[in-house]
Amino acid sequence: MQWNLRLRAAERGIWKSAELRRMLADAGLEISAGKMSSWWAGTPITMRLEDLDVLCAVLECTTDDLMSLEPEKVAARRPRTSDAANGEHPEKPGGNGGPAVPPRFGKPRSTPPL
Repeated sequence: MQWNLRLRAAERGIWKSAELRRMLADAGLEISAGKMSSWWAGTPITMRLEDLDVLCAVLECTTDDLMSLEPEKVAARRPRTSDAANGEHPEKPGGNGGPAVPPRFGKPRSTPPL
């Protein structure tokens, strides 16, 4: 996801995170300076839905305005095999691709020293 908080804030004439933090407090959302900094500086790792509601209300926007999809990043995370990269589909387990490989079970854990 692309986080567009600073862009949306700038469209509303908000240029400093402290100003947005005050506006959020006026709307009933008290957040720490650290959390505001993480929202302002980059994409937040987590966000409560209630916080997102207040943020959208203060900025007069929707979640679609604050976040935009990045499908190319999702595609880049998918593992690629050499066969799949050449346009071939890897064989499914139990198919005609040869014998099924049984799972390897590791050795049981050793007992702790006395």
